[in-house]
Amino acid sequence: MIDLSQAEKQIRYVTNFKDLISIPFQAEINASCWTRNLVGDFSEIIKQIEQNETIVELNKEELLDLKLSEQGQLARNIILNDLKMLKAQGASPILNVIKSYQRDDAYPLFPTDVYSFHVDRSPIPTNTFLCTYHGEPSEILPNAQANQKILVPEIRQELKKLYDGADNGFESFLTEYFFDLHYQPKPNANIVNLGVGHLWKLAVDHPGSQVLPCIHRAPKEKEGNKRLLLIC
Repeated sequence: MIDLSQAEKQIRYVTNFKDLISIPFQAEINASCWTRNLVGDFSEIIKQIEQNETIVELNKEELLDLKLSEQGQLARNIILNDLKMLKAQGASPILNVIKSYQRDDAYPLFPTDVYSFHVDRSPIPTNTFLCTYHGEPSEILPNAQANQKILVPEIRQELKKLYDGADNGFESFLTEYFFDLHYQPKPNANIVNLGVGHLWKLAVDHPGSQVLPCIHRAPKEKEGNKRLLLIC
């Protein structure tokens, strides 16, 4: 289920891929969702993947080589079609089976891993696309309910302790180490669960963008419950 109670001004819901791709972000809207109720057994794909690493990337050939039941084949066909549609738009989607992401333990006060609410940044105009086919979904933090961490006084003071340089280089330091990309929820913020099976387009911080970048994070995986994620 998608939490519709908040961020309705920020999210546009569409019913097909064409609208997802072609309708631009504007005003407060910086996330679009193609809502879908997918058929097929996506967990069957995960169960067939030998996984010694925390993240395994599946390519098209590996996906086609899997011996799947009828329900597994339905799931595979959906994924293959999503990959095909995104590639036709010039995107470079990847499919991952995820046990967990690497945690950032270098800065305990201010981790910059994907479990922290953050925005994506690009030097060229682009968007982030993602779909969780199985497992815990990603989450959005509405921009109006977020504080940029580097502007929180006590956090900013701690970051200044990490910085060893001239005062006029502090802002560049925050950007170089990606501290400026991270946010924290305001009290009583309503975090939006992106749900399973829906294909999302999220706004990215890039030159010329007309909207705020979409704040999001990866979920903390449940023990033994791997995640099947398409992202680009």
